[in-house]
Amino acid sequence: MLRELQQLHGRLCGIEPAADVRDYLVTDADLVKTWEGPDARAADEKLLLVEDDDGLAIALYLEPEVLSRLDVADPLNSLSPDCLADFCKVVEGISHFNYVVFSAARERRVTQLELEMQAEVDKYVSARTLIHQSPESRAGVNLWQLLFADPVFSTDLSSAERERYKTAWDLGASYCRSLEARYAEGVPDRSMLRELRRFFRLPQPDKVSHINAMNFA
Repeated sequence: MLRELQQLHGRLCGIEPAADVRDYLVTDADLVKTWEGPDARAADEKLLLVEDDDGLAIALYLEPEVLSRLDVADPLNSLSPDCLADFCKVVEGISHFNYVVFSAARERRVTQLELEMQAEVDKYVSARTLIHQSPESRAGVNLWQLLFADPVFSTDLSSAERERYKTAWDLGASYCRSLEARYAEGVPDRSMLRELRRFFRLPQPDKVSHINAMNFA
């Protein structure tokens, strides 16, 4: 399932993932704690990065129970609101992974805000695609409302972290709202895919400028 979700993300963004996310997956929370230290914040999803003279080391931690529940739910066959939260955690990790690998191959640095903003968009577009591939799962689903209407942020975030996540959420929600206004409901068509692929390749300042321009269009 993890590889199929990575390939789905790749198709939507118009990239061929250069590395199989399964080869970099870590599900041992204790191991992650030894890498980060005892004061690290617990989370169901984390992208771990270390850069040195030899290059970039990367690992993606996903909480094993999240993966187990999602494997049972089988979102690739039918994505229901009941498994949307777990689905979004996994897609967020895949989005971070693909975006960092894509950018590193082009020697382009990325910011944490950029990663989070892109992940908000990728969660919406991936979920929209799967929901509309399955007629029985899309009835009565307001996806934007489910993902963006009532954000909840972890209580143990620092003020800077909270502000970053809130900004990424605001920008992602605004961009996805503009997608709903500009493109017909359903699986992304060719015109929407061109837009998504262009957005994916924009650096952070251009992403923000593009979103703001869509708000005033």
